[in-house]
Amino acid sequence: MHKERIILSGGGTGGHIFPAVSIARKLQLLLPEAEFLFVGANGKMEMEKIPQAGFLIKGLPVSAFHRRVTFKNITFIFKLLASLIKARKILKEFQPDLVIGTGGFASGPIVKEASRKGIPCLLQEQNAFPGVTNRMLGKKVDTICVAHEGLAKYFPEEKIVLTGNPVREDIAERKINREEALQYFGLHGDRPVVLVFGGSLGARTLNLAIAAHLQELSAGKINLIWQTGTNFYSTARESITKSDVPYFKAYEFISRMDLAYQLADVIISRAGAISISELCLVGKPVILVPYPHAAGDHQLKNARALLDHKAAWMLEDKRAEGELVQKLLDLLKNKQEMDEMGRNISKLAKPNATLEIAKEAIKLLKTRS
Repeated sequence: MHKERIILSGGGTGGHIFPAVSIARKLQLLLPEAEFLFVGANGKMEMEKIPQAGFLIKGLPVSAFHRRVTFKNITFIFKLLASLIKARKILKEFQPDLVIGTGGFASGPIVKEASRKGIPCLLQEQNAFPGVTNRMLGKKVDTICVAHEGLAKYFPEEKIVLTGNPVREDIAERKINREEALQYFGLHGDRPVVLVFGGSLGARTLNLAIAAHLQELSAGKINLIWQTGTNFYSTARESITKSDVPYFKAYEFISRMDLAYQLADVIISRAGAISISELCLVGKPVILVPYPHAAGDHQLKNARALLDHKAAWMLEDKRAEGELVQKLLDLLKNKQEMDEMGRNISKLAKPNATLEIAKEAIKLLKTRS
């Protein structure tokens, strides 16, 4: 019996990595004999996170293309050529029946070469405004699974399937014991829990806003779970030590995000597509601070989709450092508003997105059998 061989590629940030892992795990359940290989970019977080998830990964020397004129774009060309050559070698050695790309520059070479060889390819696009890599690959692949309507202006309409975004399995299942979660983070059960995170790499604006107002947060008698990212972690730890509040916890990266989500009473977040999808499933009141430099301003569009349903509050990035903490404290005092936001955001959840994407992948696999 033929064992399906599947390559998944995407990386640079958790917004590309975690969807790929979720799709792979769903396919593992549906195709127990299948073999999986991930392809990422050397030096990026997928080279650490994918092995931690239990999958083999191979790296390419590919790097991002900078929109402004820079010397780095000269090296980009050489790295891209080297990556295309290595992608061909990986395809020849692994002989995949299907290649899945979840976005980011890391997925470009392997999906491009696979489509050129006639291997079935599926793209998963998370945003209302597709990234450069996926826009370039859209005409070459067989199926494009999207999370938003209105993407026919970017992709061939006949290839588009509206599925929603995949989320991490542990978050989708939500089998959490609150006491276990409080113990895990070392928090006080009588205080409201505020979760602050700026995506897998952190967000400087959110970090500065929290660090500048720890005294006000302390007066508000809250538990704080704060994911800072690598660059701000030591600064956050030093700020918390000076504040001398035992219920403020800073983390470079939160590995048990399922516990953090379910424990939180209010969440402060950027407005990346995967974060939004997870927040809808979690169903908690949210304050969004969209990243202002995202391609096509897609984070603002993601946030407005929630605002239109009264499912979140939003604050502009340029106002966050001065106003975010006060906005948070105001929300914590408004139980009615918190309850309404939680109900409204839950209505936007697509809990079966990962399964729907896996089904589309299996359809493509059948074209090879």
